Amino acid sequence: MHSDLPKVLHPLAGKALLGHVIDTARELGAGNICVVYGHGGEQVRESLDAPDLSWARQELQLGTGHAVLQAMPAIAASTPSESSTLVLYGDVPLTRVATLKRLIAAAGKDSLALLTAHVDNPQGYGRIVRSEGLVTRIVEEKDADDAEKAIREINTGILVAPTAALAHWLPGLGNHNAQGEYYLTDIVALAVADGMPVVTAHPAAAWETEGVNSKLQLAALERVHQRNVAEALMEAGVTLADPARIDVRGELVCGRDVTIDVNCVFEGRVVLGDGVRIKANCVLEDAVVGAGSIVGPFARLRPGTGLGSDVHIGNFVEVKNSSIADHSKANHLAYLGDATIGSRVNVGAGTITCNYDGANKFRTVIEDDVFIGSDTQLVAPVTVGRGATLGAGTTLTRDAPPEQLTVSRAKQVAVPGWKRPAKIPKPQKKD
Repeated sequence: MHSDLPKVLHPLAGKALLGHVIDTARELGAGNICVVYGHGGEQVRESLDAPDLSWARQELQLGTGHAVLQAMPAIAASTPSESSTLVLYGDVPLTRVATLKRLIAAAGKDSLALLTAHVDNPQGYGRIVRSEGLVTRIVEEKDADDAEKAIREINTGILVAPTAALAHWLPGLGNHNAQGEYYLTDIVALAVADGMPVVTAHPAAAWETEGVNSKLQLAALERVHQRNVAEALMEAGVTLADPARIDVRGELVCGRDVTIDVNCVFEGRVVLGDGVRIKANCVLEDAVVGAGSIVGPFARLRPGTGLGSDVHIGNFVEVKNSSIADHSKANHLAYLGDATIGSRVNVGAGTITCNYDGANKFRTVIEDDVFIGSDTQLVAPVTVGRGATLGAGTTLTRDAPPEQLTVSRAKQVAVPGWKRPAKIPKPQKKD
């Protein structure tokens, strides 16, 4: 990855690669999730540690079989003996839950189940070797002969095995191979020798088992994921101007008849009510937008923003940790932070809430039916009373009374005889 950041912490759709895998395990209802991490991987644990996770450290990277062996004490300590163990990979983020459920169902309680795929170019993958249709072993690329290299059914590495059998097989793995590693795939031959059925299931799409080993591969899977999200939104009735130009880095919940223009980014949990229209080039993070509201273009809603119904947030307007009630609008070039804004409020261009004194933040309250003129600064904490009008250019440092005009403005002066400075001519160069 050419990065100081551990590979599995690189983000896909705003979430670490390993975070996607852990959430998949959670969605499957795993009773025990154990993460195997390598020497120097403390950053991984610090970033993703949670009460429902156990961790196993692999001091030396001696192969996939050795890695799973490190997890077995944690698994055995809190897992019923009749359970099954699913092995996933921290750099394979997009495996669908439905695919893994099929794999688990295929394994049942007494079979080893492998997730395999048929590919046109199997180079680099372990090959599934069958005899009379039955899986007998997996051979890695570096250990395969020419006939085995021609096999197009490949091992994805994802498997389900009875926990007790897995604990029995792992200590018996050898490292007599080109890599000198303990391959997890060698348990297939051990299962066959024990008379245990080895079955397979297949992913619905090739990208479900694609891993990340470079920034190029990461970018490719990002686009796959975003396309999947876009298709799901459109199937649910959302209108996307271009499904190739939307990024959802979290959860986007949409009501009916929502329209989203191009180049919009949604981070965290964003909720859009019925009939909401998001114009081009907007960024929304952990925000709620009420029914019939219009946002953008070039608007930013930061965490803690809650818009009522029929609210208009226009171009180059930023809202943070603020609530804006029904039918209010801020159409141009404004910053509204730490504010409580009522209904039918008009916020003029160039208005800002001065919410930070360099040490603490304070709140601005703007009551219903207020008109705020352009280029106004509201220095919090301050309250603008219901129905008040603030004249353009006002700097408000005290509460504005309701139903009155408040103006704070220097006296306009015209200076007789004043002349604009003239440009001093440059000296001519001599020949």
